[in-house]
Amino acid sequence: MDAGAARGSGARIAVQQIVRAFAPGDEARWDAFVDQCSEATFFHRIGWREIIEDVFRHRTHYRLAERNGQIVGILPLAEVRSKLFGHSLVSLPFCAYGGPAASDVSSERALIEAAVGLAHELRVDHLELRDRTTKCADWPQQDLYVTFRKQLLQDAEDNMLAIPRKQRAMVRKGIHKGLRSESDTSVDRFFELYADNVHRHGTPPFSKRYFARLKEVFREDCEVLVIVDGDGRPVSGVMSFYF
Repeated sequence: MDAGAARGSGARIAVQQIVRAFAPGDEARWDAFVDQCSEATFFHRIGWREIIEDVFRHRTHYRLAERNGQIVGILPLAEVRSKLFGHSLVSLPFCAYGGPAASDVSSERALIEAAVGLAHELRVDHLELRDRTTKCADWPQQDLYVTFRKQLLQDAEDNMLAIPRKQRAMVRKGIHKGLRSESDTSVDRFFELYADNVHRHGTPPFSKRYFARLKEVFREDCEVLVIVDGDGRPVSGVMSFYF
């Protein structure tokens, strides 16, 4: 039956949209939506919920929007109580990105309204959405993070030539000095380098358990790369996420 016939006969198609709390058993459906939603990021994956609760002991309030039983939007939220930063509801602490990821504007707005209602219910000092693009133009804005995107080329030398000249010279110097990369299955060497670096900058490090849990939860999508010198001594490291 076409839409005109439906209107002419007085037929109605019921479209029911709800926003509800994440429940045990939603994990696979949540991540399936993240994988196909253009608004979603690695930080929307459900594994972060486990890490935030287990490692940092923050209470999470994950929300999902459903229409006729199908997920059409998600919003990961965590309640943070800090002596330094106060009581807040954040999407998502310890992550660069967050905010609603939805397949349409109405689902996005429904999730934001649900977050505002929850913020009032919890009596938090503020609600923070770490969106890549502005979703609520009338909200206070902070520009704290930097996003950069670079296409990777097929040929290794083409990628080298895409690096600015002075930085490229430093990369080649490191190669000539015998620096090489190694992928680690544990976070041991990476954490030693990280902890030493932040200590020298006067900043307390995150716990080693945090990085170990990231590797455990995200598995092959979390890579630990360590740079060693000609004698095999680790000199630098990076943890990367693939999405």
